[in-house]
Amino acid sequence: MTTPAESDRIAVALSAGTVEISAIAESPGEPWATVAIAHGAGAGMQHPFLVGFARGMRAHGVATVRFTFPYLEAGRRMPGPAAHAIATWSAVERFVLERSRAPLFAAGKSYGGRMASMAAAEGAIAPTGLVYLGYPLHPPGKPEKPRVAHLPAIAQPQLFVEGTNDPFVQPLTQLREAIAACREAQAHWVEGGGHSFEVAGRKLPADEVGEQLASPVVEWMRALG
Repeated sequence: MTTPAESDRIAVALSAGTVEISAIAESPGEPWATVAIAHGAGAGMQHPFLVGFARGMRAHGVATVRFTFPYLEAGRRMPGPAAHAIATWSAVERFVLERSRAPLFAAGKSYGGRMASMAAAEGAIAPTGLVYLGYPLHPPGKPEKPRVAHLPAIAQPQLFVEGTNDPFVQPLTQLREAIAACREAQAHWVEGGGHSFEVAGRKLPADEVGEQLASPVVEWMRALG
């Protein structure tokens, strides 16, 4: 039985002062793990994809915490400094660990996942593992500008959930090489999937697309022991 969603506020200490962000915590009752889920650069925590992914995770016995980065909380459309996102991830980890002893995993769609990776590389967070839902390896069409230098510094296991047609990871060999350079990382490929895991000829609502990704993510989480 899933407990009702709880709307929370999390304090985040930024260089200009402390701000509060919104969060939604939901639990299946007696969770064996918790996953904190960050949104992408252009969509908030209520995006159907994230709602569906969180629902799928709870169906597998994992508590979920979705949250909003400060720039979006303030009504801005463009992400703020990476330091703000890293501070947010740190605050979210603290928020979760104060309320649960279950293993914590950090997950994020695109930008949110990349910010989690940067936070882990800097030691600002230390989750049991990290899950990237469409890691933005580079801007579309610009493989010469990879965002991978920090990945080998991450001590925790990493799972890259990627669509084979995602323009952010072309050519795919570049991502495979980045994963191989990590301490412990692997990929789950969605054949034909784009950046939001949409597949040509297979029309599904975004929440169902997100929900379907929960199973391979949970399988990887359980395999970590």
